[in-house]
Amino acid sequence: MHAANRDLTLAGVIVVAPGVFPSAEADELITDEQKAALGELHLRKIDLADRVLVVNPGGYIGESTTREIAYARATGKPISFTDPG
Repeated sequence: MHAANRDLTLAGVIVVAPGVFPSAEADELITDEQKAALGELHLRKIDLADRVLVVNPGGYIGESTTREIAYARATGKPISFTDPG
């Protein structure tokens, strides 16, 4: 995700990215309430976006990303994927 953020930013695109935390850090420090709040925050960021780029190395899409994709589709946002595989 960091590479996509960097490349798009250097190309002059305003990037509104989700907060990303390493798994171990998230498991130890982020409460269930905070996880829920972050999930809602990510949806608000989709509201601000003109389009959504899903960074999915190897084609992997997790549960929260699946929810965000469904939301983006429901709101009519164009969606593209770094790895359609």
